Amino acid sequence: MAISFGGLGNGVDFGQVVSELAKVQRLPIDALTAKQKNLQTKLTDYGTLGNKLLALQSAANALRLPSSFNRSTSTVSDDNILTAQAGAGAATGSYTVQVTQLAKANQITNKAVKAVSGTTEVVSSGGGTFTFRVGSGTDQTVALSAGATLDDLRSAINDLGAGVTASVINTGTEASPAYRLTLTATSSGAANSITVVTDTTTLDFTNTSGTGGNDTLQAGQNAIVVIGDPDQTTISIERASNVITDAIPDVTLTLKSKTVTTPDPEPVTVNISNDPASVKTNIKSLVTAYNDVVKFVNERTTYDITTKTGGIFFNESTAKNVLSQLRTAISGEVSELSTYKTLGAVGFKTERDGTLTIDDAKLDSAMASNYVATRALFVTQTTSSGIADRLVKAVDFLDSVDSGAFTVRKNSITSQISRLTDEIGRKEDVATAYEERLRLQFASLDALLQKLQSQTSALQALR
Repeated sequence: MAISFGGLGNGVDFGQVVSELAKVQRLPIDALTAKQKNLQTKLTDYGTLGNKLLALQSAANALRLPSSFNRSTSTVSDDNILTAQAGAGAATGSYTVQVTQLAKANQITNKAVKAVSGTTEVVSSGGGTFTFRVGSGTDQTVALSAGATLDDLRSAINDLGAGVTASVINTGTEASPAYRLTLTATSSGAANSITVVTDTTTLDFTNTSGTGGNDTLQAGQNAIVVIGDPDQTTISIERASNVITDAIPDVTLTLKSKTVTTPDPEPVTVNISNDPASVKTNIKSLVTAYNDVVKFVNERTTYDITTKTGGIFFNESTAKNVLSQLRTAISGEVSELSTYKTLGAVGFKTERDGTLTIDDAKLDSAMASNYVATRALFVTQTTSSGIADRLVKAVDFLDSVDSGAFTVRKNSITSQISRLTDEIGRKEDVATAYEERLRLQFASLDALLQKLQSQTSALQALR
């Protein structure tokens, strides 16, 4: 209920008095609200820090296993003939490759004499069926009703999704069209030829009339590549597809055109080599993710001497523990190793603020002179953990659902915010009730004083 005051002749504004008294009553609420806001900011920043830790763990995972360092790159002498994509496990080597035949998909069409014009019906009465199969696959049948057109047949075949794409081409002219149905196998290779088993339409693919049948527009054929020096022993490989994944282990060859053979064969050279550059990129990504965590925490643990205020993580032992765990993971020796035992041996340096820097020349030298030893520093060993593995485990330890210090702290802050919300709600109720009582009391006083003022004026008028 809104209560207003009439105002007094002596200039006292009881409304302002009540507001000021209510503000005093709300001072504890304001303090609790400020504390709640601070905790909410802290929880938000811990959430951001958690995401940065997961990013660090992801970067460490990219260097954790021996296979992470088995990075290969490929080059070809003529990418108009073929391309090569090396996988993680590809062994280094050089291969001489000739493409003597490209894989093709079988394509057939009905005879020209059975071409139709426009929307001409291909099933005149009763109904019809069109059955086909691809290679040694199962028969696929399309049932057509009376009056079905060429477009109806095409759509029905495509709707089956049975390894054949149907299309209609005009082999006549615009003025006098002659439409024929073309069937194309969706997979290349000699084994994927199309056979029309039954055709009761007027297209007569199966030649039941004696004047029908079908024409082969393109025979299905396999791709053939020859690996080896043409002047020495070679290996011939035949595959149904122009994308060959099993000729050279962990290398995908994509064939594009046949090798030039006149006046002499011009084979393509495929080179597979180590790709330390991509590994180095991953190492630098790890450093970037690590520094991102360190800088984020450092910015929030500062103390301003002038304002005498600390950052949101100032005096937060959990935030400091995060940095401590990560520093321990990267700084210790990998005991099982003998060549490179610490990150410092391959160019890493810890700066005064805790961030990492890399001496590129030193890292390049270490990878070039002893790639295996550099890899061993990061990956999991038989009896000890490499640096990347330590970082992965450190984040797991901090972020453990049950007992991780990081998780425990976030849960604690969440509980504090919840308790403060309840407490603020209770105090808000008390403050509201207090203000209402004040307004009632001062309203009564205001009315009394106005009455006395009126009586005084009346008495003065009798004199």
